[in-house]
Amino acid sequence: MVSFLENVIALGNTILWSYVLIFLLIGAGTYFTIKSNFVQFRFFKEMFRLIKQPSDKEKGVSPFQAFCISTASKVGTGNLAGVALAISVGGPGAVFWMWLIALVGAASSFIENTLAQVYKIKDKSGYRGGPAYYMDKALGKRWMGVLFSVLITVCFGLVFNSVQSNTISFAFEEAFGLNRSVVGLGVLLVTATVIFGGVKRIAKVSAIIVPIMASAYIIIALFILITNITMLPEMFSLIIGDAFGFKPVLGGGAAAALMQGIRRGLFSNEAGMGSAPNAAATAVVSHPVKQGLIQTLGVFTDTIFICSATAFIILLSGEYVNDGLSGIQLTQAALSFHVGSWGNTFIAISILLFSFSSIIGNYYYGETNIEFLKGSKMLVLCYRVAVLFMVFFGSLTGLDLVWSMADLFMGSMALINLIAIIMLSNIAFKVLNDYIQQRKEGKDPIFYSKNVKGLENVECWEE
Repeated sequence: MVSFLENVIALGNTILWSYVLIFLLIGAGTYFTIKSNFVQFRFFKEMFRLIKQPSDKEKGVSPFQAFCISTASKVGTGNLAGVALAISVGGPGAVFWMWLIALVGAASSFIENTLAQVYKIKDKSGYRGGPAYYMDKALGKRWMGVLFSVLITVCFGLVFNSVQSNTISFAFEEAFGLNRSVVGLGVLLVTATVIFGGVKRIAKVSAIIVPIMASAYIIIALFILITNITMLPEMFSLIIGDAFGFKPVLGGGAAAALMQGIRRGLFSNEAGMGSAPNAAATAVVSHPVKQGLIQTLGVFTDTIFICSATAFIILLSGEYVNDGLSGIQLTQAALSFHVGSWGNTFIAISILLFSFSSIIGNYYYGETNIEFLKGSKMLVLCYRVAVLFMVFFGSLTGLDLVWSMADLFMGSMALINLIAIIMLSNIAFKVLNDYIQQRKEGKDPIFYSKNVKGLENVECWEE
């Protein structure tokens, strides 16, 4: 039965990643980049200005907290274990394709998060929204929103959370020799404490964990880069050469590097997947573009900074050529090579914080989509129990199966969301033009639905 399941999942991944998503992700990102006149680069400075702006948090979640919820989901296993898996399977060239999918995918991130703000709705905690809501309200295709809601609830709440706990248990087994079931039980109990506290508790926990863990990890990586500065030209040459097949490593070649880089890049930064918009919609802002730009910054934070930090640590160590190492254990071995035995412990603690923040962010994505499905309190309770079960299950199961399941569900989500945002992109471009016009006039932009001609089914932007 397990073998049959693995074969079905492998076939689905081959179809999605070899023939569909590679072209759709790069094509959509490139189209959005050109059509928006390179919004992700033009407004890079603006992103930092906006994230520091004060907000009326009493009305809901602040822009920074929404950024932290989505970054909590992004910054996790994909940054430490996912990058290691990409390099061990696809070679160093996978890093180049990871960068590329982040740079062009940042434009996709801007489009989906801006749309999430435009079509958000009010609820008892403030606001909620996401792809399911703009599929329903803007496209008039509730069936599409329902399908997406089911996929993201299963993908993030269940499958991705099993990946996170799987990585935590392997890391603690490697560093401290702890029984994986004991680690899984501990993660389950802490997760239960947070997810039963609602979105505001999730936002507060994320706002504390994310800046601390990301900063500490980048500082360690910078130290390693400085102490190995003479090796940097060779490392970059290796990445570029392997990406295009000039220097094939481990027999992976350019094709393997491309596939793994895009898969793991999407798993890590989630640009275009439709996950971050669920967090973006909760933010209280005066103009949808503000949160669109803030969430775009998360793609750069995740891939260009944190994923690159892991890649450099691994490549400068040379540990990736060892056949017996993959995933989080490769990252642990690489850091230990640079800093000594305490590197093992540091990675274990880092992955605990990274992955736990992802678990609570992932949980929220599922909950908000159950609300879209008009789920009862009993359904939400069942979902919470299922999340806790998958957290424990993931800590015990094997590495390959959980990653393959994650790829399949992630790819299915991305396919549906990309189709939707391509169809709705003109609305996002018009909203962006409204923001640009107001900024040129020296205003702090404020959005009303009347600002965009023909904009309908918008609940939260009436004058």
